[in-house]
Amino acid sequence: MPRLHNLTRFTVLGLCVLSSLFFAIVLAAGWRFSGLFLLLSLALVALGIRDLFQRNHSILRNYPIIGHMRFMFEDIRPEMRQYLIESDTDELPFSRETRSLVYQRAKGQEDKRPFGTTEKVYEAGYAWVTHSVAPKTITDTDFRLLIGGPDCRQPYSASLYNISAMSFGALSANAIQALNRGASLGGFAHDTGEGGISRHHRQHGGDLIYQVASGYFGCRDDHGRFDPEKFRAQAADPQIKMIELKLSQGAKPGHGGMLPAAKISPEIAEARGVPMGVDCISPPSHSAFSTPIEMMEFIRQLRELSDGKPVGFKLCIGHRREFMCIVKAMLQTGITPDFIVVDGKEGGTGSAPMEFASRVGMPMREGLHFVHNTLRGAGLRDRIKICAAGKIVTAFDIARALALGADWCNSARGFMFAIGCIQSQSCHTNACPVGIATQDKLRQRALDVGDKAERVARFHRNTLHALAEIAGAAGLNSPAEFLPYHFMFRHNDGTFQDGNEAYPYMPEGFLFSDQPSEELDVWRRRWGRAMADTFSPKEIPSGRF
Repeated sequence: MPRLHNLTRFTVLGLCVLSSLFFAIVLAAGWRFSGLFLLLSLALVALGIRDLFQRNHSILRNYPIIGHMRFMFEDIRPEMRQYLIESDTDELPFSRETRSLVYQRAKGQEDKRPFGTTEKVYEAGYAWVTHSVAPKTITDTDFRLLIGGPDCRQPYSASLYNISAMSFGALSANAIQALNRGASLGGFAHDTGEGGISRHHRQHGGDLIYQVASGYFGCRDDHGRFDPEKFRAQAADPQIKMIELKLSQGAKPGHGGMLPAAKISPEIAEARGVPMGVDCISPPSHSAFSTPIEMMEFIRQLRELSDGKPVGFKLCIGHRREFMCIVKAMLQTGITPDFIVVDGKEGGTGSAPMEFASRVGMPMREGLHFVHNTLRGAGLRDRIKICAAGKIVTAFDIARALALGADWCNSARGFMFAIGCIQSQSCHTNACPVGIATQDKLRQRALDVGDKAERVARFHRNTLHALAEIAGAAGLNSPAEFLPYHFMFRHNDGTFQDGNEAYPYMPEGFLFSDQPSEELDVWRRRWGRAMADTFSPKEIPSGRF
């Protein structure tokens, strides 16, 4: 099937070559009108050859000649904008409007437009920033924060906006290289995803966040269990700045995975530390720990093996009590992670079962609100940084996440758009039209690493510049000053609510106080059912039978 795809992509160019030969023959035979057709055919052949070797457009490199139809439609976009937006908003995770914004910022094009917004401002769910009549001008947009708690010996100065987890194997070698080189150019971090650290992650020296998931890829023994010495060797690389223990991800929380043996290339086997010819299994849960306390001990082990680098964990909130179990284990053991990445069920760039992608797990905003307030209630918020991930693309997305409790944000899809993703939704077919989500060597050559790396860095820089403008418009000196009351949220009945009411910050230490409050009592009852030595509840509800 991949070979058939590759043949059909060059059909038009091949037909133009054959047409040129045909008209050359009939011209030699004396048909006087064939000269015009020969010139036209040769012009198309020349265009196709140019498409194959130009570096700016992956679509044209993979689809010579016919790829220009896409750009013809882009040229008439102002007249078709509303039709295009309305035609795909309900079918694709992001509208063309959002993708267009990313493309413009990545390419350094003008991102302003006339005639107001296309957002449906009177629909439920619409949110906006409350601006100030005394706006500020923020000139330094290299927003950074220091990640590392009291037990961390190598804290990391991180950008406020970084590349979220996407594995080599899910993404092509060229895509990984473009992302990492862009991170190096822009001075921000690149999360490896659970697929291990490949040679393509290392080639350009961009800062890495090494994700350790249930498959322990890159640090596993022959039986798929965690290997401390292999992890120590990986973590010693100065390019690795932080360690992220993945409990679950937004696209398919609580779901394992398998990479069939047929899809495992030598490069993937090298990165993951798995043999060729054997299915690569990612179990649903970890084998290195099974209780909250064991999880904290494992985090301490990872910190020691990495010589004190920041160690945190990533999860999509499911049973809220289970996260409280983890927090109770922090208090009981005195071990705290340096950071927590809160993913949302709406996140995830890879393929996932439909029901999981749509209906399993908590959305990011609610999960972030819960994690932030639980840590406040336990008195641990000042020790642990929080990252928000899950469909965070625009500067507004970042600002809203910061207001709801995040310290920084990660984005996968935004940076995929920056390197040319057009949301063809063919990630699982190995036939990605722009060479991003494929291991097909011919397809991925369409993605020029140098050109796309510049776009990654430019998108990051321009998005933070836009964030500075939003913060300044709100009268703030830094995006870190965003709080819930800087936002308003519209409800189903058409009314709107202040952010302090929609997503309130709970009092510090409230889980241990006896302050009377119906709302706080709900949190305390859940806290009372959580235990540090097990993820199971104190009371097991009776079943149906």
